[in-house]
Formats: sequence, structure tokens, C-alpha cells
Amino acid sequence: MSISLPRRLPWLFGLSALIILADRLSKIWVEKHIALGGAIPVVPHVLRITHWTNEGAAFSLFAESASPHLVRWVLVSFSLLAALAVIVALVRLGNQFTLTTVALALVLAGALGNVHDRILYGSVVDFIEVHIFSYHWPDFNVADSSIVTGACLLLLDSLLAKRPAAEGTELES
Repeated sequence: MSISLPRRLPWLFGLSALIILADRLSKIWVEKHIALGGAIPVVPHVLRITHWTNEGAAFSLFAESASPHLVRWVLVSFSLLAALAVIVALVRLGNQFTLTTVALALVLAGALGNVHDRILYGSVVDFIEVHIFSYHWPDFNVADSSIVTGACLLLLDSLLAKRPAAEGTELES
């Protein structure tokens, strides 16, 4: 007799939806309150809320391309394929909360948050600017943070020693 575990998939998709909402609301706020190219200092010489647009990939790669239209649609296509792969993985693994499933929900949210902007506006709003000593990190947004956090959690999960799981010891919430 097989015991059916409660499906956690709706909660994982709910997490993704909350992050997408936070990403959209933060970008809308920045667009309404900070002029393009402007900034609001949060922690002097460390953190500012800025308003920039990025037509390229991470760190503005390909932003100065000779064919920005092609770059845009290649990035959209790649993001949608990645999101589809993550959705398939979540459907297969979504009966439990694990580091992997939470990480995948974060990656999904980030990919969909940025692809939304690329499709509708042709660029992504980046607004978090960090300076550490003389190093300036390229501006980023909530979706970017979600992707990076998810990727770091996937890396961490792959490095952690795997123990045989006793039946019924999945993370419960």
C-alpha cells in the first residue's frame, strides 16, 4: 500500500508568485519615484536605490550589441526554456519541501520576473547598487537576486552530504 504525500507544489508556485509580485512592485516603485539615471542613497558609499534599464543579460552583457532586437529575443527564448525546465523539475519533485525545490522555485520566479519585462518593455529595470570598498557591483533587481539565491542553494545542496532519508522525514510545513 502506497501512502500519498501531501503535494507541496502549490506552495512552491505560490513562493514563486510572491517573488514575481515583489519584483514587479519594486520595479514599478522605482520607475515612478526615481528618474532614469537617478539614485537614492540608503547606506552612504555602500548601497543606493537607482534607476537603470538593462537591455542585455546579466551584468549588461550584450547590451551594446549591434543587433539588440536579436539579443532580446534570444534572452527571452532562453529564459522561457529554462523556466519550462524548472517547471518540469518542480512538478516531478514538488511533493516535498527540500533545498532543491525551494531553490527551483526561486530560479523560476527570477526567470519569469525578468522575461516579463523583456517581452513587454524590451529591457529590465535594475535598481539595487552595491559598493564594497572600491568595488562596484553591477546594478540588479529582485528577480536577479532570486535567481542567484536559487543557484547558490542548488550549489549548496549538491555539496551537502546525502544521507539516506527515513520514510516520512521530508521537511514538513
